[in-house]
Amino acid sequence: MDSQPTTKLNAREIAARIREEIAAGTFGPGDRLPGARTYAKKLGVALMTVQNAYTQLQEEGLVEGRTGSGTYVRDPAPGQQAPREAARRLTELQAEVSRVSTELAGLAERIKQLEAAVEPTGDKSGS
Repeated sequence: MDSQPTTKLNAREIAARIREEIAAGTFGPGDRLPGARTYAKKLGVALMTVQNAYTQLQEEGLVEGRTGSGTYVRDPAPGQQAPREAARRLTELQAEVSRVSTELAGLAERIKQLEAAVEPTGDKSGS
């Protein structure tokens, strides 16, 4: 099917996708997110995967679940940060964490190379 990705998304990836849509204004305060069952079918993932993504967004304070009605973008109380701004900041933070993780992986590889270069060949007794 054309609507299904070649690799299935996990809950974290689905939450990131929705978070980006909130940050972009696709979903605004008070807007209802797609029904979990319909969205899971569209993405070709298990219902639980979408429910876990929605739970993650709820824990981040971006959305709220309404029993029997669905999941909605939170409408902030006066003085609270709007979901759009919170989603934008979370997206920026995730990009920074990803950048730092990549940099750390590169540093770890360089350390391994340096350790291999200074390790005496053949003598691993440590005495």
